[in-house]
Amino acid sequence: MDIIVCIKRTPDTETRIRIADDGKSVDPSGVKYIVSPYDEYAVEAALRMKEAAGEGEVAVMTLGDAAAAEQLRASLAMGADRAVLLLGDAGTDGLSTAKALAAELEGAPADLVLFGVKAADDDQQQVGPMVATLLGRPCVTSVATFELEGGKAVCHREVEGGAEIVEVDLPAVVTVTKGAFDPRYASLKGIMAAKRKPLEEKEVQVAPARLRVDALEYPPERPEGRVVGEGTDAVPELVRLLREEAKAL
Repeated sequence: MDIIVCIKRTPDTETRIRIADDGKSVDPSGVKYIVSPYDEYAVEAALRMKEAAGEGEVAVMTLGDAAAAEQLRASLAMGADRAVLLLGDAGTDGLSTAKALAAELEGAPADLVLFGVKAADDDQQQVGPMVATLLGRPCVTSVATFELEGGKAVCHREVEGGAEIVEVDLPAVVTVTKGAFDPRYASLKGIMAAKRKPLEEKEVQVAPARLRVDALEYPPERPEGRVVGEGTDAVPELVRLLREEAKAL
């Protein structure tokens, strides 16, 4: 069972984000970067599939600059076998990213290509399905858990009021969301082993972006709260404010 997991380097979700002087990008100073959390679910899913099969390989891949090697090493420390860094501009255009990844995956004999359901920074949810379309492979999105059975992936998706089961033939593309695949912590042994695992760097051509960011701005400041009273005596005034000012009722 050979699986490739495509990951993305994103700012830590607890990092305080500042807008750069150009007004349209993030100031990288003081920002800690991590593997996008949903991509960690995908890495964990791949590792469990390999362990269940008792053989195979898990590779991790990303598009970005040299700094993204840190996040690939983090995935190797979890247990992935090798990593591929596609050196190119990973901008905001999901289609440009998908084309670069698909070009590399075209000749890869992977049974399964996994993505996180979305990236923690842009929240687009596009790249996985786009890669599947470019490769001509079936795709199932927002998968909470799945099993591999006889050349098929049986995927479970949580939907309103129940669950949906989708079965696809391999090779396929699956995007993984929060569910059964809580990511493991890298052990000290895994961290040391990651330094010796292969990490291949390739220069790639990235298609011109057709999406651009014109401006970023901070959300408006929240107004200060106010106390309307104490105990049950405050309920009528609270209800009035919610109805007349907040328009919540």
